[in-house]
Amino acid sequence: MAHTLPSPQRESENKREREPALAHKAANFVCFQVTWTVAVLSAATDLAWVGPILIACVAAHHVATAPRPRLEFRLARAALLTGLLFETVRALQGDVTYPYGQPVAWLPPYWLPALWVLFATTLNVSLRWLRGRLLLAAGFGAVGGPLSFVAGARLGAAEILHPLPCLLMLAVGGAVIMPLLVSLAADLDGMVPREEP
Repeated sequence: MAHTLPSPQRESENKREREPALAHKAANFVCFQVTWTVAVLSAATDLAWVGPILIACVAAHHVATAPRPRLEFRLARAALLTGLLFETVRALQGDVTYPYGQPVAWLPPYWLPALWVLFATTLNVSLRWLRGRLLLAAGFGAVGGPLSFVAGARLGAAEILHPLPCLLMLAVGGAVIMPLLVSLAADLDGMVPREEP
């Protein structure tokens, strides 16, 4: 019996069927927003450790329930290392002070790289729409990074000493890092099952 190649339309339908459901994407978005808010509010107090513990629970659940957990774990690890490097450079810049969670002045507070792990849980779910749209991802990072940080500062998690260089670095860093993470997430997509042979 001859095998026919699937049409591009059928391939597109199969791909959509294998993506996380809309309800899953919505839940992922809400979970990110709630967890981010709790982490930042706790970072504004002497309960800064609450955020990383909550994020660890959210990330562990995300990885454990992913169809291909090893890929999502590798993505989270890459985001953590990227965030640690970027936030350390920012800490050395000296434009921001943090009231809690920063035991060493030249390192970022421990809750800040944890937020990058939380962010990684969205890349293949609620932020999946950025895939293949690298210029849009760059714009998203350039705007979203500074806005997110300003929001955190207003909630008391940080004090911006020199706004212009701080926000400029956040914008440039977001514009560069966001497309890289989006591309990496496409390669390490653990949210869809392995294709049947």
